[in-house]
Amino acid sequence: MKNDFRKIQITALFSLALFSSIVCSTYWTAPIASAQNTPIKFIPPPPPPDRGAAGTRGGSASRGCSGDQPLMALVPVYEGTTTQASPITQVWGLTTAELPTFWFFVPYQKASIKTMEFVLKDETTKPSKTIYRSFVTPPQAPGIINIKLPSNVSALQVGKSYNWFLKLKVDCNLQLPAQLEYVEGWVQRVNPNSKLASSLAGASPQQKVVLYAENSIWHDALTTLAELRLSKPKDTALIADWNGLLKSVGLENLANQPLVK
Repeated sequence: MKNDFRKIQITALFSLALFSSIVCSTYWTAPIASAQNTPIKFIPPPPPPDRGAAGTRGGSASRGCSGDQPLMALVPVYEGTTTQASPITQVWGLTTAELPTFWFFVPYQKASIKTMEFVLKDETTKPSKTIYRSFVTPPQAPGIINIKLPSNVSALQVGKSYNWFLKLKVDCNLQLPAQLEYVEGWVQRVNPNSKLASSLAGASPQQKVVLYAENSIWHDALTTLAELRLSKPKDTALIADWNGLLKSVGLENLANQPLVK
């Protein structure tokens, strides 16, 4: 009888130990899983100074064209006021790249686009200086395109803001004259601080997206993530990161638009 009782005690103690092990394991691993599922969020830098950084992130959908979404630049916007207390929308983003890549949603079929031109200007000189101007081949169908500054363009200078434009002439209704659609904004190159540079050196591409976003460097975060998505279009983790990054700057309505190589 005593032996039977001892066996019951040992069995009970073993079961309790196993249960405690499971509970503790769940408790300590839950925060890790939760952290991995935290959506990427862009942390905006201090608003740009009032130096003419006004812009237009989105155009207006052309009359007669299919769809109702306008031409859109994938960049943050900042609502503020000028020194005269007038409202102003500033379209502005940071990059560490000497020759950054710009991303745009083009809502039109190729046949409807007569011309598409990208321009980058240095407005600090008098008169202003055009750094780069190029006619762009329109995509076959609506989607998100990228425009990368080529290697023969002079590297952007650190601390200087540059003005960019994307202009489309759209003709999708023979009864109406062709319309000009455009978006405009500013880009500024910065050097990463020593802590960020050290973190980036040992980071994977997906980790770099988070680091850039947390440190307010929009163009690098977007380009790194977009290139990852182009290489792995069905990766669910990358899709979730893409949705989170665009949502953090109010562009969640573009999250399902195709990326065009």
